[in-house]
Order: sequence, then C-alpha cells, then structure tokens
Amino acid sequence: MTMQLHLQQVPARNGRLWIRHGIKVFQRQPLAFTGLMGLALLASMLLSALPLVGPVLGLMAIPLCSLGFMLATHLVLQKKTPTATVFVAPLKLTRERRNHQLLLSTSFALSALVILLGANAIDGEATQAVLTLMKENGTPEEFARVAGDSRIIIGALVRFGGLTLLAVPYWHAPALIHWGGQGVGQALFSSTLALWRNKAAFALNGLLWVAGFLALSTLVTLAFTLLGLIQVAPVVMLMLGLLMWSVFYASLYFSFVDCFMFGAPQDLLDSKH
Repeated sequence: MTMQLHLQQVPARNGRLWIRHGIKVFQRQPLAFTGLMGLALLASMLLSALPLVGPVLGLMAIPLCSLGFMLATHLVLQKKTPTATVFVAPLKLTRERRNHQLLLSTSFALSALVILLGANAIDGEATQAVLTLMKENGTPEEFARVAGDSRIIIGALVRFGGLTLLAVPYWHAPALIHWGGQGVGQALFSSTLALWRNKAAFALNGLLWVAGFLALSTLVTLAFTLLGLIQVAPVVMLMLGLLMWSVFYASLYFSFVDCFMFGAPQDLLDSKH
C-alpha cells in the first residue's frame, strides 16, 4: 500500500508541538515505548560486541529502529499496543521495499563509518593519551596539557558535524520508503528537501531536546549532591534518560506526518491541543 505524500512547509513553532505530541502518545503506552527503547539499546550493545561486522550491523539498525518507533506511534494512535515486531515489519511489506530499506541502511552505515573513522584518525592518539592518564591517575596539570590538544576539538567537530549532516537525508528516508514507496535516491532527496524547507521547526525541536537533556542532567546532579547521594545520580539519570529517549523516538512520527501531510489525527496535530 502506497500513501499519497505531499511535502509542505510548517511554521517554526511546530518543532515544539512535535515534542508535545510525543509526550501525549508516550503517556498512552509508556511501558510499551520504554520496553521498545530498552530492547533497541540491548540489541545495539549485543551487535556492537560482535567482531568485525558488529559495528556495521549496529549502524545499519539505526534507520530501521527510527522507522520502528514511527510504526509504534502509528499503532498507538490506532489504539493498538506496539510490540517488538515493529522493528522487522518494514522488511515484510514487499520485496522491493525490503531491498530499498536494506540498501538505505547499508549506505547509512558505510557513510557513518567513514565519518567515525575519519574523526578517530584525527583525535585517536590524543584521546588515547587522556585515557592513559585516567588509568595512571595523572595530575591535573597533565590532564590540562593533554586535554588541550587541538586534535580532540577538531575530531569532536568532525564527528558531531559529520553525523549531524548525515542525519538530514536519512531522517525521513525510511518512512518515505515504507509509506510512500519511494526509491532510495528519491527518499534521500525528499528527506533533505523536507528538513531544508522546515529548518526553523527542526532547529527549534533540536534546541528544545538539547536544553531538556541538559536541564535534566543538571537538576539530577544538583539534587543528589545536596542529598549527599551523588553516587546514585548516574543510575537515576540513566533511567530518566531512557524515558526521554523513548519520548523523543515517539515524537519522530509527528515530524514526518507534519512535513508530508500524512494521515495523522487532526486532534493531535492541531496547535490548539
């Protein structure tokens, strides 16, 4: 089944609405979304532990994982409970779309790998020096000298900037293949065009998520420091972070339907709600 998708431009404030809708849909099935996120993280760790092909398979799973959460949100809006099958459902639709999804995932993994390897080539030795000092309990002066290496900053910029740019064409591409029946090239182009036309909404959305994570981390650290239980803070932050990531992935569906006028319930997409 192919849906009629029409790219549209949305106001910047919709970046905030996507988060609100993500929270709303998460509240309908919190255990299901949290369970799916936990399963995705576990699968990622298991794949990463595999020799040689593990990191590549882990990167290939990212586009399918994001589409799986979109399907989960779609099911919840239909008053159904999503299960782990959402992650394999895109591969069962048609042979053509399965091949397109696999090709898309492979191209994403290879592109991300090139970026990561390039960044590691830049800052690998400097980062290793920092890790060595951590093992040897180096002095603050030694840490300051090694951490000030410009290669660490350049490597971080290459890693963050490269992966951010890579995310643009792949942001909507899996959903465009699944619901729109588009080919890989067309899906990558449509996704890039959608994010460019709606860059203000996506910029606001991204800033709000970053601010939310930073605020949560600061509050948790401050609260447990005042209570004298700072050692508990990482555990609490891990649990709350899992919930926030679940909401984030639950909200992806709404950025897609808003940008492409896909058939989402108007009561959830209306800014009055």
